[in-house]
Amino acid sequence: MTNPVLDEKKLIAQEKLNNPSLMRTIWREIRNDKMALGSLILFTIIVLAAYLSPLFIDQVALTRVNFKNIWKPPSFDNWLGTDDGGRDVFGRLMIGTRNSLTIAIAVTIIAGIFGLTYGLISGYFGGVVDNVMMRILEFLMVLPSLMFIIVFVTIAPSYNVFTFILIMSIFAWFGKARLIRSRAISERELDYINASKTLGTPSWKIMFFEMFPNISSLVIVNMTLTLAGNIGLETGLTFLGFGLPAGTPSLGTLVSFARNPDIVKNKWWVWLPAALLILVMMLCINYIGQAVKRASDARQRLA
Repeated sequence: MTNPVLDEKKLIAQEKLNNPSLMRTIWREIRNDKMALGSLILFTIIVLAAYLSPLFIDQVALTRVNFKNIWKPPSFDNWLGTDDGGRDVFGRLMIGTRNSLTIAIAVTIIAGIFGLTYGLISGYFGGVVDNVMMRILEFLMVLPSLMFIIVFVTIAPSYNVFTFILIMSIFAWFGKARLIRSRAISERELDYINASKTLGTPSWKIMFFEMFPNISSLVIVNMTLTLAGNIGLETGLTFLGFGLPAGTPSLGTLVSFARNPDIVKNKWWVWLPAALLILVMMLCINYIGQAVKRASDARQRLA
């Protein structure tokens, strides 16, 4: 005699195997791609080292100038040497990595939320609403975003890290909104959306609790791939002198030493590790992002 409860559990387990969740599919895709798996492991190590660095690095000492220790090459006491203020480059590299990652992640999340909301509203309602919102978006997209960021950073009255994140986020959501809007337009014509409208479900609930889960894979892929771009944007602005406030460690702050030809040639330990770390992180994120992208499309999956 069969046990109906046991049979039901077996059916549920089999269904989970046949229809795995998005996160399970992403993990399976990464696991089957050696480059993506290695990138995930390496990037995890970098993130853990950066965010755990305050436990073993004296941040106060990193801000203290020591003229007796200026431009020291790598040694046992200073693994990556010292900078123009006699400060430990390795410690500044760890703290700078944490700051750059935090800013890039914050900008990615804030811009993602705003772009998602804008794109869902535009795509869901369509018609006049979509037409007006798209004309506004097209106008914003033709603006030279980098120049506007530099202007806002320059004229900001009380400039700090939070202000920098907000200024970057203001100009980082345009592409996301357009991408999500195009997907929302095709999604709104499906039967489950029409059924929810017929039942009188509020529009905001349909957009965020029914439509959004079905386009979540697109959002995850886009945010993963844009994270690397935001790291590059933050370090680039800081390199140009329009990023983090002076005295705040950043990968861009260390790379900015390379503007001096003498430092490029004779004091490579100050800027080269930061430049290589930026390159490694961006490559890791791109390899992981490609695996996530394949996971969202069944035709491209490796397994």
